[in-house]
Amino acid sequence: MIGFLRRKPGPPIDARAFDLLCLTIGVVIALHAAYLPAWLTASLVVVLGVRWWQRRRKPGNAPVYLKLPLVGLLAVAVIFYYGNIFGREPGSALAVGLLVLKLLETDSARDARVCVAFACFTLMAALLAGQGMVATTGVALGLLPAMAALRALQPGRMASSFLGDLRPGLGLLAAAIPLALVAFVLVPRLDSPIWGAPPGAQARTGLSDRLAPGDMVDLLTDDHPAMRVAFDGPLPDPAQRYFRAYVMGHFDGRGWAQLTTGRTASPLEVSKSIRYRVSLEANNQRVWPALDVPMEAPAGTRMASDHALVADRPVTDALSYAMQSALQYRLQPDLDDLTRRQTLQLPAGFNPRTLALGAQWRAQYGNDDAAIARAAMTLFHDGGFSYTLAPAPLGRHSVDDFLFNTHEGFCEHYASAFTVLMRSAGVPARVVTGYLGGYWNKLGEYLLVRQSDAHAWAEVWLTGKGWVRFDPTGAVRPERISLGAAAASAAGGQDGGGIGWLNAMLDRFDVVNRWWSEGVIGFDALRQRGMLTPFGIRDADTTLLGTLLAISCVLFAGIGLAWAMWQRGAGDPLRNAMQSLEHKLAGVGIERRPSEGPQHYLLRAARALPHQRDALERLMKDYLDLRYAHDSPPAESVRRLCRAVRDFRPRRVVK
Repeated sequence: MIGFLRRKPGPPIDARAFDLLCLTIGVVIALHAAYLPAWLTASLVVVLGVRWWQRRRKPGNAPVYLKLPLVGLLAVAVIFYYGNIFGREPGSALAVGLLVLKLLETDSARDARVCVAFACFTLMAALLAGQGMVATTGVALGLLPAMAALRALQPGRMASSFLGDLRPGLGLLAAAIPLALVAFVLVPRLDSPIWGAPPGAQARTGLSDRLAPGDMVDLLTDDHPAMRVAFDGPLPDPAQRYFRAYVMGHFDGRGWAQLTTGRTASPLEVSKSIRYRVSLEANNQRVWPALDVPMEAPAGTRMASDHALVADRPVTDALSYAMQSALQYRLQPDLDDLTRRQTLQLPAGFNPRTLALGAQWRAQYGNDDAAIARAAMTLFHDGGFSYTLAPAPLGRHSVDDFLFNTHEGFCEHYASAFTVLMRSAGVPARVVTGYLGGYWNKLGEYLLVRQSDAHAWAEVWLTGKGWVRFDPTGAVRPERISLGAAAASAAGGQDGGGIGWLNAMLDRFDVVNRWWSEGVIGFDALRQRGMLTPFGIRDADTTLLGTLLAISCVLFAGIGLAWAMWQRGAGDPLRNAMQSLEHKLAGVGIERRPSEGPQHYLLRAARALPHQRDALERLMKDYLDLRYAHDSPPAESVRRLCRAVRDFRPRRVVK
């Protein structure tokens, strides 16, 4: 991006154009700041500020011995931080950095236009990190200073205020909305973004297909929406708002992973069910969360034997699906030998004290598996355990350390330890991860489930009952189940600890976000066909959509051209003033000849109207001065001339 070859520099741009250019780049940095490392954002802001201050003192480019090291330093810093320069995050960081450094050699109109074009590209790159309503609006408004900078670079432009420079861009954005809406509807939907940038290493992924104590701590502090759930009927009780995602049955001593399960779902006997619709945010995972226990697999998924919904491909875009789940049930009343062996598996050489405790309970309670499970729940309730998102680190025997030393942790620790205890006592058990709770949006009448509602619990197989859910976290922090994750994290809070008016405002904001997510981001080929069907377009293939889009573009271009021709000259107040004066003089018989210049014409008019000679000569002098003696005539002088022409009343000479 840095020009090293000698070239003839153009005339320097004025201070207003450079200020607007700096503002454009500042907006680009602001829109990328949430995704850039803080040190890089701060460094770029400093470089931008220093460059702006330096050019106001002395116009000109920065010296090469300063630009070259900065370019090299930027590349090294990006590679050192991200490991490479490819991908969404490092690519965006490098582009924003190069844009700021381009400003160091921007002093002429040519370089400024290149800088604006590059700024617009970098501005759009912010949408790779997020396409939410706020981000999209920010990118659209970020075009305002870019268009104002381009306008300020036009030769002979009229000087105006800072806000006056931004106002035309706002009008252009408003005029572009109809065409943007048509393009939104008619552009063929693609399975993946057209730019094809690979997802970044730091992309938000939600739940994981592996679980180890401590892994979910970042997720539990993430308040981004995971999904929204609208029920066909009353809202389930808080204790029934478990959303199943991953079922993990393999334990290697450190963490849990999924078992290779069959493709046939285990038998499920249902006594009470509920229907609902889930609007799931993109999470790059292959499971679709469903209220425990799902009864059917929606299109695009299959139901595993443990009733987890496994998708055909990762969820890279927001989607919506209808579900029916059992609230009262018996899951797999008869346990097959393979599943029993898998759900009793424990690795050798790990957690000897936990194994001994399990064996002790087996000897104490005999064949009463339910009594063993109750003993474990009592241990967590009365054993001095505490709930914290910052537990002490665990050693090789992680369950032993947790049960007998640290006594602190969150849902992962409790679900994992409970399951190991059950298996130590010979009771089949497994870990389930998903979401618990959510916030009921009264305005939108849906349950908002955030990433911070991620949860882990256990399932124990009991004779005659099948798989039964046990949540040992509830034995330590009951409000985690009754009030949600926020209440569990902040003792004493109620319903997230929010303020009434703030919650109402957040409700409205989330309803709009939901509409944006489903109606704009989630506008897929199916919705596109549904929108075009009322207009008689039932088979909207790419050729037809492309043709309609081309016709629409030509139509809008024609309307725009007609409007521009109709408005031609309207933007030149001097020309308008002269035409008005000519019209007034023609009314008293003094018409301008086709080849007659303004000076000759107005002198002839002054001779024909001797009693208004002085006024006409002043108008002529002012017009010639403003038209030919200035690159950018002062706005106040132009307005004064317009007023003088408006007040001028030619009087016919009586002969």
